[in-house]
Amino acid sequence: MRRILWFLTAAAMIFINTACSGPGAGGGKKVVLTDAGWDSIRIHNEIVKIISEKAYNMKTEVVTGSTPVTYTALLRGDIDVNLETWTSNIATYKDDLKTGSIVELGINFDDNRQGIYVPRYVIEGDAQRGIKAAAPGLVTVADLKRYPQVFRDEENPGKGRIYGAIPGWIVDNITLKKFNHYRLNENFIYFRPGSEATMYAAFVAAYDRGQPIAGYLWEPTWVTGKYDLVLLKDAPYSTEEDFHAGKTEFPSVPVAVVANKKFIAREPEFTDFLKKYRTSSGYTAEALAYMQNNKADYANVAKYMLKKHPDMLDKWLPADKARMVREYVAK
Repeated sequence: MRRILWFLTAAAMIFINTACSGPGAGGGKKVVLTDAGWDSIRIHNEIVKIISEKAYNMKTEVVTGSTPVTYTALLRGDIDVNLETWTSNIATYKDDLKTGSIVELGINFDDNRQGIYVPRYVIEGDAQRGIKAAAPGLVTVADLKRYPQVFRDEENPGKGRIYGAIPGWIVDNITLKKFNHYRLNENFIYFRPGSEATMYAAFVAAYDRGQPIAGYLWEPTWVTGKYDLVLLKDAPYSTEEDFHAGKTEFPSVPVAVVANKKFIAREPEFTDFLKKYRTSSGYTAEALAYMQNNKADYANVAKYMLKKHPDMLDKWLPADKARMVREYVAK
């Protein structure tokens, strides 16, 4: 994902969801969107697809591939729009904006967070579930050092366990440095889950049983959307050097709506909508949690979100077009 992976993913073959040969193929108005491989971008794609087809009478196509490949396609004009461009994760992004090949239309969301999370009941308890606060003084990452017995490692009962990130992610290296910086290595084990699924499963299992757990997560995810988790505080972000040394909090990453300049010239009215397309990390996490809880596909999640938050349409669209979309999702 995004989350400080930067631009290191190996290039891969592009797979196109629908038979097409690029923007404008087959005639008619069309927008080609980016699918870089994660759930949240697919949900945003479906939301925009509904709006493009029901309010603007535009066809929608999606190009799927790794971040480097789809970003290159966006620069070339083979892709029109990326609704979730994790700008800090792309080394050439600022330079590419300067050349004018792509244009940042706006920010989809920039309130995303990441770091070490614990369930709120660990700090505050949960009377309804009969859970007492196990670490009432836990506020910061550094505070964890006082509570190894709360987050006991099953394989090393004399120490606590903190779940790190996935091996190979740059963020895992930063989190490990943070672990050592706060000298948590003295009474904790740094445990790396092998995959996103394993990471999620650890939090879900602990939460459902009302047990303590501390570990790396990020927002938005369906886990942070479904469960009441607390991001432990860290030293304020200061310099890139201190951040990479694990001494500060993770800065939020602006997730931008970016378009190829040719598309902007070709579809100015639809571009006006894209400039106003702004959500939030919470909105996205809510959509992801709904998908997980209801085993819903991306299209149904998009309809659910548009129906539940009709006020968003008023912010994005002229009144007549907002009405068209409301009528569609109400069916």
